[in-house]
Amino acid sequence: MDKDWEDRVTAVWASFDDYAEQDGAAFRAVIEALAAELPGDSPLGLFERACAWDSTGHSDRAVPLYREALVRGLGDLSRYKARRAKIQLSSSLRNIGRPQEGVALLTPELEAPSDELDDAVRATLALCLAGLGRDREGLSLVLGALAPHLPRYQRSMANYARALVEPAGREPSGGR
Repeated sequence: MDKDWEDRVTAVWASFDDYAEQDGAAFRAVIEALAAELPGDSPLGLFERACAWDSTGHSDRAVPLYREALVRGLGDLSRYKARRAKIQLSSSLRNIGRPQEGVALLTPELEAPSDELDDAVRATLALCLAGLGRDREGLSLVLGALAPHLPRYQRSMANYARALVEPAGREPSGGR
C-alpha cells in the first residue's frame, strides 16, 4: 500500500462530515478519484468505493463492491481492512433486508485473531441477529462486548451475557 495514497484517503474520510452536509455525491466523487489512481482491479479501490456508497446511505450499491474487494484479495493486502469490509458488508446486508447473510459472514469473525474491531464485530452481529428475531443472542453479544469496558461489574455482566443464551434454569451470580 502506498503511504501517500493512504494518507490522502484518511484525510478525505476525516472531512466526511463537511461533505455530508452538502451532498454525498461530492464525497463519493473525491473517493472515486482516489480509487481511480489504483489499478482497476485493486481491492483497496473497491473497498473505498464501497465505504463511500455505504456511508452516504446506499447500502445496496456498497454490497457488491465489498464482496468484490474481498474476492480480489483485500485480506491479502490488509487483514484489518478485510475485517472492516466484513463488518460493513454485514451491516449493509442487514440494511437491505438480508441479515442472515450478515450473520453467516460475521459468525466466523468471533473466532478470528483478536484486534480493536472485536466489539464492532459483536455489535454488528447483534444487529443482524436482532433482524432475525434473535434478540437474546444479540443482547448477549453486546453485553459480553461491553463488560470488559465497565469500571465495575465486569464479571457479573459477562455472566449475565452468557446466561442469556444458556439453557434455562442457570441463574448467574451477580457480584461486584
